[in-house]
Amino acid sequence: MNRYNDVEFLICLAASLMEDGTTAFIGTGIPMLAAALAKKTHAPNLVAIFEFGGTGASLERLPLAVGESRTFHRAVAASGICDIMETAQRGFINYGFLGAAQIDMFGNLNTTVIGHYWPPKVRLPGSGGANDVGSNCWKNIIIVRQHDPRRFVPKVDFLTTPGYLTGPGAREKAGLPPDSGPHRVVTNLALLDFEPVSKRMRLIGLNPGVTVEDVKKNTGFELLVADNIVTNPEPTEEQLHILRTEVDPDHYYI
Repeated sequence: MNRYNDVEFLICLAASLMEDGTTAFIGTGIPMLAAALAKKTHAPNLVAIFEFGGTGASLERLPLAVGESRTFHRAVAASGICDIMETAQRGFINYGFLGAAQIDMFGNLNTTVIGHYWPPKVRLPGSGGANDVGSNCWKNIIIVRQHDPRRFVPKVDFLTTPGYLTGPGAREKAGLPPDSGPHRVVTNLALLDFEPVSKRMRLIGLNPGVTVEDVKKNTGFELLVADNIVTNPEPTEEQLHILRTEVDPDHYYI
């Protein structure tokens, strides 16, 4: 029996990607827990930025949503959504965290519809602030809880949030900041990045017990594979203890 579940693994892996002294646009769910865990372990000076205006909250207690009062607790600033989006547009946010119902090889995301736009097969929540985050934050970390061919598709049914669009140079041609875009994809199977020249998704790390073939057969497009694949580290006892007793003691998410 595993001493941790898939969600705890994703939280710990996502937390490890957050660097001390950086800024990160945080959304509801796994990114929120990952940011809180990172601040309590290796990144005490991480500045968490929430969509509705909380900047640099202490995250001593887990917020239940991105506009909840705890996103402002002991924050360095309490503003509003327009100010936060402008902060991203000005280039002050290092990392953006995103989720997706569909993602393609260039990191383009769909959270709008499955199937035709009208009538849709499934209507999804839509963009919210995801387009702004994906367009203006320097490095985007995408969390997909279930790695399977329905989510990792050759072409997204609707382009909600731009990744590298059609490949090298496409973001810049569309007017988006140079050297910005998808950075990592975190899933229940693997850790992926984007090959610097082709901008295509690449497998760089396997979760414990997962093989390269497992990831390939659950990806609906040809996946690049790095020369040296690492095994993603399991959560430590310290991380799990902090996560369960300090970050989410009421088990809202875990």
